[in-house]
Formats: sequence, C-alpha cells, structure tokens
Amino acid sequence: MLLCGSICLGQQDKEIALYPIHLQNGADFKLTVPKGYAVAVAAQGLQRPRFFAKAPDGRLFVTDMKNRSDNKEGTVLILDGWNEKTKQFEKTIPYLSGQHNPNSVAFYTSGTQHFMYVAETGKLTVYPYKAGDNKPSSAGKVIATFPDFGLSYKYGGWHLTRTIAIRNNKLYVSVGSSCNACIETETIRASIVEMDPDGSHQRIYARGVRNGVGLKWIGNDLWCTNQGRDLIGPDKPEDLLMKILPDQFYGWPWFFQYKGQILADAAFKDSAKPAYVKKIPVAYVGFKAHSSPLGLTQLQNFADPKLNNQILVALHGSTSVWRQRGNEVVIITGPNKYAPLVSGFLQGKTEAERNGRPCDVIQWDSKSFFISDDKNGVVYWVGIEG
Repeated sequence: MLLCGSICLGQQDKEIALYPIHLQNGADFKLTVPKGYAVAVAAQGLQRPRFFAKAPDGRLFVTDMKNRSDNKEGTVLILDGWNEKTKQFEKTIPYLSGQHNPNSVAFYTSGTQHFMYVAETGKLTVYPYKAGDNKPSSAGKVIATFPDFGLSYKYGGWHLTRTIAIRNNKLYVSVGSSCNACIETETIRASIVEMDPDGSHQRIYARGVRNGVGLKWIGNDLWCTNQGRDLIGPDKPEDLLMKILPDQFYGWPWFFQYKGQILADAAFKDSAKPAYVKKIPVAYVGFKAHSSPLGLTQLQNFADPKLNNQILVALHGSTSVWRQRGNEVVIITGPNKYAPLVSGFLQGKTEAERNGRPCDVIQWDSKSFFISDDKNGVVYWVGIEG
C-alpha cells in the first residue's frame, strides 16, 4: 500500500518529510525524503535484490543474489503487474533460477530482435527476449567467461559481482579485483572489458578499477562507481564516482584518492609497475571512505526541475555499521558535491539498527524512481505526491 501522510519536521527541516515504513518482517522505521515526495513498498519478501533493468516491453527486471555467500541459487526476477493506485507490483515472476551471484542484466535490440544479457560471477550469457516472456524461449549462449573464484581466499577470490552497460553496439562489463590490495596475475581483474554483442573482439577498456560495481552510460560518458581498498584507515581512501575513458588507468593498487588528491599507496611504492601505470585523473566525486557506492542513474525528463538531469547514487554503506557511512541515496550536486535524497535506513550504530542497504536506483516514469534494498529484500517506490 502507499505509505501516505508525510510528517513535516521542524522549521529548520521544512524541506524534508518523514514517511513511516512497516515491513512484513516486522521492521518499522521512517525514511527521509524531500518534502512533496511519497514512499511506497513496491515489492517485499525478496532475498537480496540488486540491480534493475527495464525490458523493451516496459517490464521491470531485478537480479536477486539470494544472500551474501558465494552461491548458485540466485534468480532473475520480473516485477510485473504494476498497480498505480497502490504503488505495488502485484506479481513477482522468477525468469531465471540457479544463477551464480547474478548482479546485473541488460537488454539490447538489433533490428527487430531483442536480447537479454545476464552477468554472473564466472560468465556472461545472452538469451533471446520476446515481449511478455516469463522465461527464456531458448537456452542461453555463454559469450564470455570471467574468474570464478567467488569469495574463497584460498583461491585468491574476492569481488564476485559483474555489471553490464551497453552502448553503440558494444558491451562493457566490470570485473573486480581478486583481493583487497595486490598486484594481479590475471589481466582481466580490476578492469572494465569491452566486447561486441556476440562476445567477440574482447579487450581491456580501462584498468586499475578495483571494484566498479555501478556502470552506466549517461549521454556520451561511461560513469562508474568504484570502491577503494580497506585497511589504511577509517577515512582513506575515498570511494568514487568517475567517468571512464578508453585505455585509461585508474590507480589501483598503486594509487588512491583522498580529499581530491592522488596519493601513492605505501604498500606498493617499491613494486615494479607495468607500462600502463601512469598519472591518474581525479574522480568527479569522492565519497567518504566505506560509503560503498553501487548503482547510479540520471533522471531524465523528470517533472521536478530540482532533480531533472541529476545523477542519483545508491550508497550501500559499510559492513562496519559504526562508521555511519552510506545507507542512503544521494543526489550529485556538482563536482565533488553530493547531498542526501532518501535516507533513514540507518537508525543507529549496530547492524540491528540498520533497516536497509540501498543497492540500485532506476527511473520509472517522469515522477518516480525505484530503489532496491538487498538487506531486507525490498523494492521501494519514491515519487512526487499527487
């Protein structure tokens, strides 16, 4: 149901409102949104919903990784039967099951044919897609493979998500590092890979991207959220939102960003550097360390001029809740500037007081967008009231 009845705050907070959230798992809390906006629980009872994609027939897809373990029980879901009155999806349809940590799906059209790409830890698979399909009409074809070590430190595994972006008949896939901070032995690690829609002509598009979980073309620019390394302090390095240029190096593991400056990582100051290691650009935005920026989107043709053409980023938050970082959706207000847009998921300094971890954000129409929460298994609708 639509959670109406915003509670306006004091005079100093007159531009924001609180919306009460009551989840079926018993969680009760309030989310903070701009005044004039409403919040609804569009879907719940999911497990670990991650990234959205809108199909050519207008239906909303979302990946579900099941839990934080390295498993092969993930699903790709269709959120269907949108009820504009209640602001809820009436059906959740499992489109694919038995997936290995599915993080991202994307759709591509060639002529009159549509295709869906699914990124799992170890492979990229393409399926033919027809309007109204509730399951693939034929078996998928694996067009690329990636390191498949998951989270097993015994085999050097670390980042297990893969994210897809498509533009101008090219696919782009982010592949995270195999470790917190190390010199990789596999070229594809900590990179963004470019390939044709059939998987051919694969090449390294950008290097030194430690964990580019969010990847999206906005206009002519490829934007990426990137998470910095751990274990060099509570505030270093910054997590980043950056534009990715072809054949550019972005620092990891030799360099990192802090307060708008590029600093050398002392752990690798004496190590040999490959020829591609060179001066790196300062990112467009440096988030507080451990904010964990994930999904991003730009609101286009949006009815609210304050948000129209602005970039939103989901900050997943630190696994160390006491850091009080992230756990909100922010709006990018300029170079190295951002502000909370939807917050309130974190109510204290313990995991029990965290009522959500925003993962992705996608525009739905000219007045609203969705947020996925992979902690409580919820999809939220946020939109202009009335």
